[in-house]
Amino acid sequence: MLLYNAIPSLILIIYSEGKIAMRIRLLIAAEDAGYAEELSNALSNLHADMFEVSVCGTTQRLRDLLASHRFDAALLDESLIDGVDLHPIRMPMLLWSEDECIAEPESDLKKIRKYQRISSIAGDVLESYAKVSSDGRGPFSEKARISAFWSPAGGVGTTTAALACAACRASEGKQVLYLNLESFSSTPLYFPEKGKSISTAFEMLDNREGNLKMFIRGIRRHDSDSGIAYFSHPENFDDMNILSVDDAAALITACCGITDELVIDLSCICNKRTWQVFELADSIHLVTDHTKTAQIKLSQFTAQHNVFERIKSKAALVANKGALIDQPLMTVAVSLPFIPLGDEFDLFKTLSVAFKEEHYSYD
Repeated sequence: MLLYNAIPSLILIIYSEGKIAMRIRLLIAAEDAGYAEELSNALSNLHADMFEVSVCGTTQRLRDLLASHRFDAALLDESLIDGVDLHPIRMPMLLWSEDECIAEPESDLKKIRKYQRISSIAGDVLESYAKVSSDGRGPFSEKARISAFWSPAGGVGTTTAALACAACRASEGKQVLYLNLESFSSTPLYFPEKGKSISTAFEMLDNREGNLKMFIRGIRRHDSDSGIAYFSHPENFDDMNILSVDDAAALITACCGITDELVIDLSCICNKRTWQVFELADSIHLVTDHTKTAQIKLSQFTAQHNVFERIKSKAALVANKGALIDQPLMTVAVSLPFIPLGDEFDLFKTLSVAFKEEHYSYD
């Protein structure tokens, strides 16, 4: 069943479980029929949840299509658009290749490189369209389950535990997004592939314009081995440091609109932003290890901090590195064995199986 919202030709598909997904009606107008077909097939097969694709290969066919249809976005060969009224396209973009043009076109239209990874083209289109479309969640959209990982002590393996949980959920067939909100991100250690920095999403938060949910969908990266989606680290420390409580909430809300499971990795400080995440989370994993420092700090938090009293009903204790924990106010929900240091990616993949046996109710 197809429904249409106020944005012309932006399709909303209602899946059986009741979640709404938006698809952009995309037109590909390229003289190279082979290229157009290959791009169309790849977008339709690999990104069917994002795009409904139409294709044409001549100027006359382009005119005919635009006379009877409206499109959210279009990828256009410059040679096909001379004298064509592009008003039925909300966001027209030029396909451009250094192999075909001596110089970059001087058009005011946004330019998309022709020959690059399909995922990069899809991300560029989503990112660009997000800046011109309105934000908002559909009335039937579901909130993703949020799992927060935090420790009052640094160095206990909070990030490894968070990624192990994310990998476990991904292995169960869930769409999982990992959001690192540490003051200093360790994401490059686990996911070396670079992409658009999450700092670009912070810029949208500052402007309060466009569709943040669609934008972050465009800049997220996907690790094919673990099945985890993630964001490239901030461009500088200040970007994360000045993220306000309201901005963090807006970012988390947008993330919840594009995934089934959101795993949030937090710094060891307990400030207003941390508390905001605690309030939004469905489960809070308190991570500790065998060191006296970590266990003393955890005991102080659980026994003395009024925040713990407000979150203990949804808190789970993660004993990392083979730790034996004697914590009177909490039982161990997950025990992670000690594994000698090695490849970080293999480490959290190995530990992910422990979360399949997690002694914690999510209901």
